[in-house]
Amino acid sequence: MQFQISQELVEHICNLIEEGRDDELLLYLEDVHHADIAEIINELELDQATYIIKLLDSTKTSEALMELEEDVRERILDNLSAKEIAEELENMDTDDAADIISELSEERKQEVIGQIIDEEHAEHIVELLRYDEDSAGGLMAKELVKVNENWSVTGCMAEMRAQAENVTRVHSIYVVDDKNKLKGRLSLKDLLTASSKANISDVYIENVDYVNVHTDGEEVARIMRKYDLEAIPVVDEMGRLVGRITVDDIMDFMREEAERDYQMAAGISEDVEADDSILHLTRARLPWLVLALFGGFISVTVLGTFDTAMQEHGALFFFVPLIAAMAGNVGVQSSAIVLQGLANKSLRGSLFNRLIKEVLLSLLNGFALAILLILGGIFFLGLDFWFGLTVSVSLVAVIIIASLIGTFVPIVLDKWGIDPAMATGPFITTSNDIFGILIYFTIAKVILGF
Repeated sequence: MQFQISQELVEHICNLIEEGRDDELLLYLEDVHHADIAEIINELELDQATYIIKLLDSTKTSEALMELEEDVRERILDNLSAKEIAEELENMDTDDAADIISELSEERKQEVIGQIIDEEHAEHIVELLRYDEDSAGGLMAKELVKVNENWSVTGCMAEMRAQAENVTRVHSIYVVDDKNKLKGRLSLKDLLTASSKANISDVYIENVDYVNVHTDGEEVARIMRKYDLEAIPVVDEMGRLVGRITVDDIMDFMREEAERDYQMAAGISEDVEADDSILHLTRARLPWLVLALFGGFISVTVLGTFDTAMQEHGALFFFVPLIAAMAGNVGVQSSAIVLQGLANKSLRGSLFNRLIKEVLLSLLNGFALAILLILGGIFFLGLDFWFGLTVSVSLVAVIIIASLIGTFVPIVLDKWGIDPAMATGPFITTSNDIFGILIYFTIAKVILGF
């Protein structure tokens, strides 16, 4: 049965901690999965959460730490000594350990690394910290199973057993030469069916997908998704095998990327959590709100240039929210589709062809909405024909312009090396509000003559 956290369970854990009944607590949590332990810890007070981490064996708590909410983990790490953190890191894969270390201050990093007993493990962690966290080098783990192309099948089996002890899951067996350069991969089936006298060079598969340590994380995700890979090897500039990235690592990376893009699309300029300080949240939200305010001033200025319309055709102003809303909605829809195409590398064809496609799509949607608007305006709002025509033509024009802005702004930003997610949300909405109002009153001035 799936684990379910409840208030009664949390209270029971708290009582065991307060009464110091460690044996009962250990027995109670013995068969609980590390992800469920993390869920329990997230619900506890800091002192209680730290108590659990110190009480349980580090083989279980090291995995639970990686499942904790980031702010909870940071507070717990602040309550642990450098030696206690080092003990947790020694039971983690190197990529997870590097992630934990990166959250510490520079002084604290040195203290913790100095407390790690396994020098090779410490060296691997330090190596991973040198890479950008969103690159293949920053995502990879050093733990893997590799064999030399010159080994015999019999010798290979013995070496693989020794290596596999340090690898949580063996997704692939990689083949290297004497200089550790990646040569290919080894099929377990071919290995088991090969003659014991054969060499690895006789049975390995040369065709293997790999990435460089500096390959962007999104490109790694695209390659793994395209070829349906559970793991992918990572090589350095000289083609030497230095690590591997597994599907769970890339899923975590893509989840974080999606969260960042979602926040940016909503007008939040920094990576924030709901429990962050008011100052941090304000710093993340305020820049885009200032942009929206500035855009509002421009909209007011544009409206001011058509003050005569207020006197002669005051009803025009009742449709301003409708025009602005449609412009914003269409722009966000268009940018969302383009962003998806950019992320998936599926945006193909020339810009001119995409321009024609967007214009035709906008015309179709615009005419459909315009017909509904003019019929509704005449029969339900009692508008005269020319007034209804003015609003309808404006709606079609605004939809076309908003669609083009939503399409091309992300593409241009992407070509300039700027995250195209910035093109959605407040940016598109504000810019389309301004253009929408300007187009609306310009067309009204031409048709109604004021």
